[in-house]
Amino acid sequence: MTIQIVPRAGLGLDEFCRLTDLHPDLARRFVALGLLEATTDADGQPRFSPGQLARVARIRRLRAGFALNYASLGLVLDLLDRIAVLEAQRRRRDTAVVRTSARTGARTGARTWT
Repeated sequence: MTIQIVPRAGLGLDEFCRLTDLHPDLARRFVALGLLEATTDADGQPRFSPGQLARVARIRRLRAGFALNYASLGLVLDLLDRIAVLEAQRRRRDTAVVRTSARTGARTGARTWT
């Protein structure tokens, strides 16, 4: 009989709380409010991706800077994430326009301004 040891993906609750200095109950509350994303392992314990560490830092900055309650933080985080997506789309579109105009200008002999 062969037993394979498979490492668990992500950080366990204890490790995550140690790294973020959160109380486990507060981490669970953040998950319940949708502020943090966590998966559940076979034992029913939450597992956090390393990216959630930055999310906790962002939550703390917003809470300290704007004195927002945890429920309103969810809305603010969603809006900031949406803004980031829209800005990335705009940058990609602007880059594509610059590339297209550079190619078109090179073919027609028109001067390109950069």
